[in-house]
Amino acid sequence: MTMTNQNTMRIGADVGGTFTDVVLIDANGNLWTHKVPSTPPNFERAVLHAIEHLLNTTSTVPDQGGKTIPMNRDLAGGLGTSVSEVAHGTTVATNAVLEKRGAKTALITTKGFRDVLELRRIRAPQMYDLFFEKPEALVERYLRFELTERISASGEVLTPLSESELWRLKEELEKEAVESIAVCTLHAYAFPQHENIVGDFLREELPDVPVSLSSEVLPERKEYERTATTVVNAYVRPVMQRYLNAMRSGLQEMGIEGPLLMMQSAGGLTPEADAAQLPVFVLESGPAAGVLAAGFTAQRLGTDNLITLDMGGTTAKASMIEDGAVAYSPEYEVGASISAGNRLVGGGGELIRAPSIDIAEVGSGGGSIAHLDGAGGLHVGPRSAGAVPGPACYQRGGTEPTVTDANVVLGYIRPGELADGEVSIDSEAARRAIHDRIAVPLGMDLLEAAEGVHRIANARTMRALRAVSTERGRDPREFVLMAFGGSGPIHAAGLAKELLIRQVIVPPLPGLFSTLGLLFSGVEHHDVRSCLLSGETLNATALEEIKSEMQRNMLAQFETEGYSADQVTLSCSVDIRFKGQASEIRIAVADENFTKATVETLHTTFETEHERLYGHRSDPDNPVEIVAVRLIGQVPTRRNARNGTGIRGQQGTLNPAERLGVRAASRGAYFGASWGTIDTPVISRHDLGDEGTTGPLLIDEYDSTIVVPPDYRGYLDSEGNIRMSPVTE
Repeated sequence: MTMTNQNTMRIGADVGGTFTDVVLIDANGNLWTHKVPSTPPNFERAVLHAIEHLLNTTSTVPDQGGKTIPMNRDLAGGLGTSVSEVAHGTTVATNAVLEKRGAKTALITTKGFRDVLELRRIRAPQMYDLFFEKPEALVERYLRFELTERISASGEVLTPLSESELWRLKEELEKEAVESIAVCTLHAYAFPQHENIVGDFLREELPDVPVSLSSEVLPERKEYERTATTVVNAYVRPVMQRYLNAMRSGLQEMGIEGPLLMMQSAGGLTPEADAAQLPVFVLESGPAAGVLAAGFTAQRLGTDNLITLDMGGTTAKASMIEDGAVAYSPEYEVGASISAGNRLVGGGGELIRAPSIDIAEVGSGGGSIAHLDGAGGLHVGPRSAGAVPGPACYQRGGTEPTVTDANVVLGYIRPGELADGEVSIDSEAARRAIHDRIAVPLGMDLLEAAEGVHRIANARTMRALRAVSTERGRDPREFVLMAFGGSGPIHAAGLAKELLIRQVIVPPLPGLFSTLGLLFSGVEHHDVRSCLLSGETLNATALEEIKSEMQRNMLAQFETEGYSADQVTLSCSVDIRFKGQASEIRIAVADENFTKATVETLHTTFETEHERLYGHRSDPDNPVEIVAVRLIGQVPTRRNARNGTGIRGQQGTLNPAERLGVRAASRGAYFGASWGTIDTPVISRHDLGDEGTTGPLLIDEYDSTIVVPPDYRGYLDSEGNIRMSPVTE
C-alpha cells in the first residue's frame, strides 16, 4: 500500500523557544516526526520547513499486513492536498510579551481611569522585598487616552459620549501612528454600548489598526484585570496576525488548504481567525497541549492523580491532574520569575485573566544559562540561549554554559547528532564552557560544577512543581509524576526524589509529547457572563436563564464552523465567593440543567473547596454569591486508527528508535559524590522490558534521554511508557 491522496492526514506543530516539533499522522495511525531548531523571530520558517520535510521524505509505510513499502517520492510532493487540518501551538504571542516586541498600543478608557493599568493590584512576588519594582506598563502613559463618558453599574448613562471628542481622539491616534488599540470603558462588561460606539468609529476611521474591546475580550468585573487582559490582547494582536498570515501563505504553497487550528491556553483548538482576533487566549498554547496529552495517557493507564513536568529547552512547566480532571486557573501572569495562577502572590508580570489550564512555568530548561553573580553565587536562568545561538555544545555560536552543557558533561546526553542531524552535540565544547565559566571561577572540579548547575536547575523547577501541588493544598506523595519535554526525563527522577513521589512515568516520544497533545484535541469555545446573584436572586431560574442564552449563542457559533448541535458537548461552571470577598472559586456544575438541588450542591462544594484552599470556612451567616457563569463547548477530535492514538509503541514510519544510528553500549555518567562516575549501560526503550532493570541506566531516544539513577528501577509497561520507582531498601 502506498500513501495516496485518498488518505487523510493530520499535522501537529508545536513551536518552542529552542526547538520546533512537528508530527504527521495518517488515517491508519502511521506516524512521522521531525524536530528542528526554532527560527526566531520568524518562527513560522521552522514549522513550514519541518512540514515540507515530512511531506517530501522518502520512507516506508507499513501496510495492514505488516509489510513495509517505500513511499513514492513523486506522490509525497503533492500530499499537502490530503492534509485535513494543522493543529498548532506556538510561543509567538508569549515571546512578544516577554521580550516587549509587541505593537505600539494605545489604551482608551473612561475619564479618571487612565492609570488603572499602572496602579495594578496590591501584590508583590516577595512580600518583604523592599527593592521590588513593578514592571513597566505595556502602554506608556502618553498613549493612554481618556473619554468624558460614564455608565453606572446599573446601566444608567451618566455622561454621554461626545462625537467631537472621538474625532479629536482619531487625530491623536493618527499622529502617534499607533499599531493597535485597546478600549476599556467603565462597566462595559455588562453595558458595552459606549465601548461599541468607540469600536465602530475607530474601525471605520482607522481600518488598518486592529481594535480590541474589553467587552469582546473579557466581559467580566474587575477594572484592572479587564484592562490588563485587553491591553495584552491588543499588544500581541498584530504580531499574531502577521505570524498566522505567514503560516497560511506557506501552507497554501504546499497545497494544504485544511484549517489551521490554534491550541488555546485552556486546551481545545480554535480556528485561526479567532486566534488572530483574540490571541490572548492562545498565549499558553504549547504547555496546554502537553497537559492534555498527559491527561489522555493517564486515562488510558487508569491513573487519576498526576503531576506533569514539561521541561524543554527554555522553560519548565508543571500542572496537576486530580481525580482524572485537568486543573484550571482563572488567571495567570506572563513575565514574572514564575508564571502561575496563584491566589496569594503576583504582581511580577503581565496579568492575563483568561481561561487557562493551571500551569506554573519557570525559566529553567535545557538552554537556561548558568552564571555567577557579583558575590560568586551560582544561578541558572531565567535567561536562555534559545535556538540562536543555543547551548555551547550545539556548535551554533553559543559560548555561555547552559543546563544542557552540564548534562552533557555529566554524561546524561550523548555526543553526536540529535534530531535528524539538525543539532550535533560537541562534548568538548560543553566541558570547556562549564570549566571556563563556572568551575575555574569557583575553584571546583568540572563534574562538581556541572552537578551544581544540574541541581540548581532542579531547584528552580521545583518551584513550578510546588506551585501546582503543595501551594494548592495537595500532597505530591499522592501523585504520579509524568515527565516529558526534551529535558524532563533527564531531571525527573531527581525531582521525584525531592517531592517523595514514588513513581515516574515517561511516555513514548517525550520530546514530542506536547505536539502529540495537539492531535488529541478538538475544537473548543469558551463564554462567560458576569452576574451578581446572592440571597433570593441566587436561584435555579436565574442561573438557567443565563446559561440558556449562552448555550444558544455558542451552538450558533459552532454551526457557522460546520458542527451540528449533536456534535457539541457543553459543560458549565460558576464563579462563587463569600459576600465581601475579592476573589472567587470556580465550581463545575454537574447537572445538565439548574435545579434547586444543583444550587445547594454548588454551595456545599464551594465551602469544601474553600476550606481546602484557605484552611477555613466562612461564617455560616455570611451568604455566598455567584459572580459569573461560564460555558465551554467542545467537539471531540477525529480519532486515528491504532486504538485511537498514533503513538502506542512509537509505531509508524521513520520510527525514532531507528534513527539514532550506532549506539554505544555504555558511557560514563556522574551521579553525585556518593556514587561518583559509573560506566552506565545505554539501552533503548524496548530493551528495558516489562520485568524491569535496576539503574543506573541511560535510555537514549530520538528526542530525549531518560536517566534512571542507581537507586531507581525502570520497566516498560504495556502501553510503551517507561516507569521508574525508587529501589526499596
